[in-house]
Amino acid sequence: MHTHFLRWERFPELDSPLIWHGFSLRAPLEPEVLRAVLTTELREKGIPVAAWVEAAQPHGNQVAVVRSPATRYFPGADGLLTALRRVLLAVRVADCAAVYLLDPVRKVIGLLHSGRKGTAWNIVGAAIAQMKRQWGCRPWDIRLQISPCIRPPYYEVDFAAEIQRQARRAGVVHVYDSGRCTAADPERYDSYRRDRGKTGRMYAFILLR
Repeated sequence: MHTHFLRWERFPELDSPLIWHGFSLRAPLEPEVLRAVLTTELREKGIPVAAWVEAAQPHGNQVAVVRSPATRYFPGADGLLTALRRVLLAVRVADCAAVYLLDPVRKVIGLLHSGRKGTAWNIVGAAIAQMKRQWGCRPWDIRLQISPCIRPPYYEVDFAAEIQRQARRAGVVHVYDSGRCTAADPERYDSYRRDRGKTGRMYAFILLR
């Protein structure tokens, strides 16, 4: 009954028959309702979700490997990686960046919550190193996409630009940035800084089909 509230966008650079991904836009929905709506919509598109996995997002650089659909929550993590199919990885943002990772060769996906602190601690570099260790991923095969996030002049730190620099230093050549600012578009995006903390959250999600 809530699907008429739901708006979300995708990033062309991530389009692949291997995955489904999205970024939900500002919506008057509680998180549990938004999760249910997204899951239902994916199922209607013929993309069943076996598990919805999230991280606690304490603004660090810990990246967890999802090895079983039975583990749905990672308390210390800001990033998630998996090679499991039908397991949806999700992070919540309202100014921080969601960073999508796809290795179409090794068939590995990742999703990171990278704001000012996570970027300062190079969560992107940590995730790419983990992908190399766990699955033998080669950085030049990886596609990296940065979601809408807060940017200058609305914020004093351009962490989206730093994420790009970190990815390239780690050997990633396919680096893409949406270029959109959450604080600049109140019709489309939630923004913690713009709305002084009184705002919702947007979900970034990715799964292997």
